[in-house]
Amino acid sequence: MNIVIENGRVIDPKNGVDRNTSLYVANGKIAGLGEKPAGFATEQTLDATGCVVCPGLIDLGARLNSIEAELAAAVAGGVTSVVVPPDADPPLDEPELADRLVHRGKEIGKARVLPLGALTLGLKGERLAELAGLKKAGCVAFSQANKPVVDTEALLRAMEYAATFGFAVWLQPQDYWLSRNGIAHEGEVASRLGLAGIPVAAETIGIATIVQLVRDTGCRVHLTRLSSAAGVALVGEAITEGLPLSFDIGVHHLLLTENDIGFFNPHARFCPPLRAQSDRQALSTAAASGLAAVCSDHTPVGADDKLLPFGEARPGATGLEVLLPLTLKWAEAAGIALPQALARITAAPAAVLGLPGGELGVGAPADICVFDPGAIWQFTPEALKSRGKNSPWLDYMMTGKVTMTLVGGRVVYSA
Repeated sequence: MNIVIENGRVIDPKNGVDRNTSLYVANGKIAGLGEKPAGFATEQTLDATGCVVCPGLIDLGARLNSIEAELAAAVAGGVTSVVVPPDADPPLDEPELADRLVHRGKEIGKARVLPLGALTLGLKGERLAELAGLKKAGCVAFSQANKPVVDTEALLRAMEYAATFGFAVWLQPQDYWLSRNGIAHEGEVASRLGLAGIPVAAETIGIATIVQLVRDTGCRVHLTRLSSAAGVALVGEAITEGLPLSFDIGVHHLLLTENDIGFFNPHARFCPPLRAQSDRQALSTAAASGLAAVCSDHTPVGADDKLLPFGEARPGATGLEVLLPLTLKWAEAAGIALPQALARITAAPAAVLGLPGGELGVGAPADICVFDPGAIWQFTPEALKSRGKNSPWLDYMMTGKVTMTLVGGRVVYSA
C-alpha cells in the first residue's frame, strides 16, 4: 500500500534528517522524503501533526515469555524489531526451535523477531550448539544470555568456530566465581542492607577475558548489558585498538543506581545489578557519545516472582513499552538532543546487527515509529500490554507516547 505520513517532524539520525516534512511509503519500503516520488499514487494518508516520525525502535534484548502479548507490547512501544535471547524454556539450541519462533513471529505480524541462538547446548557452556543450522533457521548471532561460560577453553573454541564462519557472538561479561552468590552491587548500600555483593571486578574480569580471546580469534563480539565505569573504559580501549567489539546498556542502568533498591524493592533487582552513581554517569556518557547502543532488557516476570524478599525475587523489569519514554527521560536529564538520543535505539542497534533498518533512507524497510513527545501518561499495570507488570517505574508519570507503529509498511499499532 502507498502511504504518506504528513505534518510530522521527521527525525532520521543515521541520515542527519530533522525537519517537518512528509514521508512516503510504497511496497513496504521508504519511497521518498519531502517531495512525492514520481508516479506515487497515495492510497492512505496518516496525519502526524504534533508528532515525531522516526525509524522503528530496534530492541537488542527482549524476552518473549508470551510471544503474542510481548510482540503487542513491542509495537505499542514503537519497537519494530526485537532481539530475543536464547534463555527460553527450552533454550534455543536447536534449529527447529529457532525456526518455530521466527515462523510464529511472522504469523502474529507485529514486530520482527530476531532470535539469538544458544552458543552451547542447553546454555551449559560445554558443547557447541549447531551454529550453522541455527543461523540457517534465522538466528542473527549466538549467545549465552546471562549465563557465563565457566570453561574458558570452551569459550575459545566456540569463538574460533564462530570467527571461521563469520558468526557474531553476544556475551554478558561476568566472572562466574565472583558473581554466583551476589544479588546487588558490592558497595555501601549492599553492606547496609546485608545483601551479598557482586563486585565490579566480576564484570571487568569477564571483559578482559573476552577481549583477549577476541584478539586471538578475530571473532566479532557484542557485549550485552554493561553496568560499570571500569567496564566501559576497558571496552572503549579495545574498540580504539580496532577490535571487532560493540556493547549495549540497559535503559534502566542509565537512570537508576544502587540507591534505588530503597527498602529492598524487588522491582529494582537486575542482572547485572544497579551500580553506583559514578557507574551510571559513565554509562550515560558512553551512550551520549555514541559508543553504546541502548536496549530495554525487557524481562516480563510473574507477580509471584516479584512478591518475594529481594534476594529471592527474579531479576528484571518490563521495558518494551517504556524504552522510548525512558530514553527521552535520560536524554532530558543528560542534556542530549532528541536525534542523538533516538540514534541509540534505532541506528546504533541496526549497526550492531548489521541488518537493514534503523533509518528512513529511500529503499530502507518502512519500519516507522510515530510518537507524541509531549504526551504525558501514567505507567500503571493496566496501561501495559505486556504480561510482565514488573517495573521500578510503576505509577510514575511518563513523557512521550507512541501513537502509531508501522512494520514493513503496514500499520500494526494505532493508539
